[in-house]
Amino acid sequence: MKKTSKNSNAKVPGMELNSDDAERGRKENQSNFVDLLPLEVTFNIFSQLDIPSLCSASRTCTSWNRAIRNNDSLWKPHCLSIRAVCQREVDDDIENGYTWRVILLRNYQKSKVKNEWLSGRYSNIRSPVSLPEKAMCPMDADTWGEILDAELGREVEKLQ
Repeated sequence: MKKTSKNSNAKVPGMELNSDDAERGRKENQSNFVDLLPLEVTFNIFSQLDIPSLCSASRTCTSWNRAIRNNDSLWKPHCLSIRAVCQREVDDDIENGYTWRVILLRNYQKSKVKNEWLSGRYSNIRSPVSLPEKAMCPMDADTWGEILDAELGREVEKLQ
């Protein structure tokens, strides 16, 4: 009859885990609320996050990424908020059948840049070299038309 060893660091053939690793894995599983809580509660927690926090949370671990990435309703409120600046772009993406997450990825940076331009943040820039790099992103002719209309409106106000 073989005696079983009580060595806590005994290795299983083909496995490089010891009891410390196993304990760490159990603690990680216990602290991962995505795996422990009902989906509705998890999504309610994630829905409280802003866009940068939601993106950071999705990079935390595989289960968080899967939960966030696969729940399109988490992204919808954020898309609707950027729609205030990029209505045409968001509406076109909805019409083309993109998911809310993809719509946000396609339009988030553009909405930030467009909002800064429309608010007049770059009205006094005299040279393209003076523009901060984050002030530019690919935009179509209609978007530049909106920006130019806003700039012309500001110039007319100055003259009055």
